[in-house]
Amino acid sequence: MGGFDFNERLGLVEVKQVIWKALVAEVLGNFMLNYFGCMSCVAFASGTSHVVIALTFGLAIMAIVQSVGHVSGAHVNPAVTCAMLATGNITIIKGILYIVAQCVGAIAGSAFLKALTPDILQGNLGTTMLGKQVQPLQGFGIEFMLGFVLVIVVFGVCDANRPEGKGFAPLVIGLAIALGHLSSLNYTGSSMNPARSLGSAVISGIWNDHWVYWLGPILGGMCAGLLYKFVLSAAPVESRTEYSPVQLKRLDNKKEEDGLP
Repeated sequence: MGGFDFNERLGLVEVKQVIWKALVAEVLGNFMLNYFGCMSCVAFASGTSHVVIALTFGLAIMAIVQSVGHVSGAHVNPAVTCAMLATGNITIIKGILYIVAQCVGAIAGSAFLKALTPDILQGNLGTTMLGKQVQPLQGFGIEFMLGFVLVIVVFGVCDANRPEGKGFAPLVIGLAIALGHLSSLNYTGSSMNPARSLGSAVISGIWNDHWVYWLGPILGGMCAGLLYKFVLSAAPVESRTEYSPVQLKRLDNKKEEDGLP
């Protein structure tokens, strides 16, 4: 009789294996995100538009997912990792190591950005902060929704029973990031990612309402992951019925072959 294997869920066996490549990929991914993404925020002080910032973060994520997704899954975000933990897609120890790697990469990326930016142009180095008149609880709600939309998109394109979407995963995830920035930059700075906010905060020394950028995306992401797993996930091909939306095209073609209207 099968039961819950604590050691398997904890990931003790997995730790004994070589997972350093995945951790390096997560460090590199967050390094690139904080370096390129926050660089566009620094440039904002010189007249860069919100659209440029949104596209920069979206394109950075697209490049990261395309380049290291096959190594670590390109979580590059504690909110995504926590959602994967909540749904049992990764082990506990691996999830913790991923989050540590993400934070290290983000801090290193922001530090590198500071080193290459003249003092007079640094500003707050892209640190996420609440907009004028935005209360912390409102900021939490906004970051909750940003984490929610990102993770539900990630789960959708990574669904094993929807192979048709995998080829577009980097683009779709990047566009989801751009969506979040286009909608919410003036509200919270559109973090969507606790590690990204941590990296900027550590290097700039600005910690205003920092809890918002951890609890919001993580709780939103976990809710999205659980919702997708138990309600929205695609059914295996062998269990789909004739009413399944993904079957309509095949059924229509079959009607044509049978000479039916």
